[in-house]
Amino acid sequence: MDKLSLQDPLFATYAIAATLMILKAVAMSWLTVARMLQVNGGFRSPEDLRKTPLNPHPDARQLEPHEPVERIRRIHLNDLENLPFFLAAGFLYVLTGPPLLLAQVLLYGYVVSRFLHFAAYLSAQTHDMRATLWTVGSLILVFMTVRTLLSALGVWR
Repeated sequence: MDKLSLQDPLFATYAIAATLMILKAVAMSWLTVARMLQVNGGFRSPEDLRKTPLNPHPDARQLEPHEPVERIRRIHLNDLENLPFFLAAGFLYVLTGPPLLLAQVLLYGYVVSRFLHFAAYLSAQTHDMRATLWTVGSLILVFMTVRTLLSALGVWR
């Protein structure tokens, strides 16, 4: 179990990458709320139209989709679709004992690809740009997962 210690540079690399991704995903919730308050709309539930100190003048139009809010929701959904795979694949990959430099390139490369994907999505870049950045992260996941599978099968030690 020495591999599961923050004193181990390999596991620490995973821990840093994983916590950055978790914090990014959590930040998306906060960013959604901030955008909803900024535009006073994009709410989802009928009860959001109740008069409260934060919504002193409810209006049925507040339930209509609002593009800046929906954009953040789409980014958040993309994270929720992708980050669990990274968290699992990265953890299992670290257990294979890869070279530290390779693990750093892959784990931090994934983090960078996700932050760049976020920036591209937030700034309304083309699908081609977003897809390219997503593909980088996806290929990293595929590599780590296949490497883990081959290691578990005893094919690659």
